[in-house]
Amino acid sequence: MTDADLALLLMIRHFELALLDLFAAGKLNGTTHTCLGQEYVPVALAPLIPDDFVFSNHRGHGHYLARFDDPAGLLAEIMGREGAVCAGVGGSQHIYRDGFLSTGVQGQSLPVAVGVALHHQRSGQRRIAVAFTGDGTWGEGAVYEALNMAGLWQVPLLVVVENNGIAQSTPTSVQLSGSIEGRAHAFGIDHHRFDGNDISAIRDDLTSIVDKVRHDSAPAVVEFDTVRIGPHSKGDDTRDPAELELVRARDWYPQYADRFGERFAAIDAEQRARIARTVEEVESRPPSRWEALA
Repeated sequence: MTDADLALLLMIRHFELALLDLFAAGKLNGTTHTCLGQEYVPVALAPLIPDDFVFSNHRGHGHYLARFDDPAGLLAEIMGREGAVCAGVGGSQHIYRDGFLSTGVQGQSLPVAVGVALHHQRSGQRRIAVAFTGDGTWGEGAVYEALNMAGLWQVPLLVVVENNGIAQSTPTSVQLSGSIEGRAHAFGIDHHRFDGNDISAIRDDLTSIVDKVRHDSAPAVVEFDTVRIGPHSKGDDTRDPAELELVRARDWYPQYADRFGERFAAIDAEQRARIARTVEEVESRPPSRWEALA
């Protein structure tokens, strides 16, 4: 585990916590969906897909930050302040920048990702399309239309499933028949499951999977058994205290703090301070002007 990995991981954690604080203080409008508990997934993937096209979802702040390390631009977008990634028009969920696109519409990105992967294949590029989904998205028909095309055409598509066991307020066990693995295999697509949160171990295993997608043009689904320790959006958590206690026991943060000790504490303090400075600086900016889009 490098210092850079820890710094990125902790920057995302403190960014998300800061967002919830800003909402609680009445300083933000609209909604937001934090990735608290899931931050290690995009951090593990980041160095393996630096030039690939990433399709994110409604819970995508960690995906963006792992790609660009740009908390100020993202916060400005969410707050509608000058310097926003998309002039404040996209907000929390709809971001477009240099091979990165997020959407709040469940399943929408999968067919588009197949098209981008097909373009990469036909143009001879060694690039892949990476589409992040949650377990709840696997109730959308667009997912299966996309998997059908990806399997039929054998395009370089990597589908990343952050399975946190709950779709907004509905446990996955009562809304998903069968398994994600079985559904991927139905289209002849490889499936790989990850149960731990050790970034180095995950990255080691992901390297060969990503290489196969890239060089053999073989689509794959990687599923992470993860947890959502925050609310669905900014304050609507329907889980009871006993369930939340079990979920928080699986959070990577206290595990890493125990494992890396003083090294973790030092980097944690640095990133906490970095985000605090970012919030103060972005708050002081004037409102974003939509004319900047022209």
